[in-house]
Amino acid sequence: MAIQIYDQTVPVFLRMMSNLDGLLAKAEADAEARNIDPQVFLQDRLAPDMLPFTRQVQIATDQVKGGLSRLAGLEAPKWPDEEKTFAELHARIDKATQYAEAFEPSQFDGAETRSIELKFPNATLTFNGKEYLLNFVLPNLYFHITTAYLILRHNGVQIGKRDFIGG
Repeated sequence: MAIQIYDQTVPVFLRMMSNLDGLLAKAEADAEARNIDPQVFLQDRLAPDMLPFTRQVQIATDQVKGGLSRLAGLEAPKWPDEEKTFAELHARIDKATQYAEAFEPSQFDGAETRSIELKFPNATLTFNGKEYLLNFVLPNLYFHITTAYLILRHNGVQIGKRDFIGG
């Protein structure tokens, strides 16, 4: 039996949102234990031209809601990027999790061939659903979660590979 789009999205996204939420929890506990202002972690970035930790989490959750929506032929919900605290980021991850949990396999029937167009200020990208998932959504999801992970590691938070990929 072939792997379906649902199998490649919802379970993967749920696991990664859970793991990302766990990374946040460890960062919170670490900041408290070492008496570090949480904003040090939330606003840190790996390089001056990279986005800060908070934005990495926002974009990772955007991949969940946008990816699932487009693959199911739906308009992606709009979520303002206003999170400034760990609690608000936990809530955003929870919202992405709940959004993913609401999808049924049948919503992705024909998704692999669905035409998906992304418009950016300087370019328009066009994919079929399979290409969109494998060459855009999943790489972006993992990139932004990895970057968030690396920002925390860079700041001395005791996390490891198991925290990233889950148990």
